[in-house]
Amino acid sequence: MRIETCPNCGSGEYIKSGVVNNRQRFKCKSCNYFFSVNKIGKKIDDYYVNKALQLYLEGLTYREIERILGISHVSIMNWVKKYNIKRPYNSNYHPTYKILNASELSSYFQNVNNLSGAGVVVTELGDKFMLIKWERFRD
Repeated sequence: MRIETCPNCGSGEYIKSGVVNNRQRFKCKSCNYFFSVNKIGKKIDDYYVNKALQLYLEGLTYREIERILGISHVSIMNWVKKYNIKRPYNSNYHPTYKILNASELSSYFQNVNNLSGAGVVVTELGDKFMLIKWERFRD
């Protein structure tokens, strides 16, 4: 990674100033700030972040989302905190979900019994589809 400017003052005048933990350190000539190159970490595609947050808002738990998308439940929890996502709370309904391919999805909707009594959302998951259905808790 190449450094263009000092992260503290924005000056382009800096010099090398040793190596710490196998990372090159630099010193800004303008403000005497010491800094190093940022670590290049693993970044998850924004598509999966959006999809995880959508599923969270639909009522799925962190662990369910982890099983579906293959992303750590801790990462999902951190995204919910980072973006300050609040899901509406309603105890009268609970979501159930199924993962179907295109032919299974079409046959699911051909059955009239599957279309009544609950709200349904269909969302894409790669080459498959996720069907989320809300049903009332039965007393």
